[in-house]
Amino acid sequence: MTHPKVDAYVEKAGKWHEEVARLRAIALDCPLVEDFKWGHPCYTSDGANIVLIHGFKEYCALLFFKGALMTDPNGILIQQTENVQAGRQIRFTNSGEIAQLAPTLKAYILEAIAVEKAGLKVDFKPTREFAVPEEFQSRLDSDPALKAAFDALTPGRQRGYLLHLSSAKQAKTRLARLEKCAPLILAGKGLDD
Repeated sequence: MTHPKVDAYVEKAGKWHEEVARLRAIALDCPLVEDFKWGHPCYTSDGANIVLIHGFKEYCALLFFKGALMTDPNGILIQQTENVQAGRQIRFTNSGEIAQLAPTLKAYILEAIAVEKAGLKVDFKPTREFAVPEEFQSRLDSDPALKAAFDALTPGRQRGYLLHLSSAKQAKTRLARLEKCAPLILAGKGLDD
């Protein structure tokens, strides 16, 4: 069954219209439920996220939520950045690539469903192993309310802030980001909430 928000997404897909439509057709040919999450078509099995379709400037992609646990016999899964622990993408630059890989994509989706049904879990790197920028640590040490609020956040939200703050190359940028993030942390919100 299709989701009306995904219908609208496909119609407005612009540059990637044909590619998104093809990826959607492949996902709908699998035992998945179509949903719309984080502004993108998302396909679930028994309520668990399996695969997401998203477009970028240079490519569109299928994102496998637990791709790190998949076997990838064709060597086509890509880790987006070094900080992405679970998700893996298959990227496309034209609809011909999708048509050529259609049986493989369906096999990968079926494997992703099997990974989820088997209850496999990604072994995430603990938040305590992420680098804490010096400026942030100093602020946490001097502001007990901020430290308590940060400690109360979920590990994923903590990682989000640590990655966001540490990705700035200059101290003044890290401090500027910290000033914008502090009210969110104090409100118990994540970076993208």
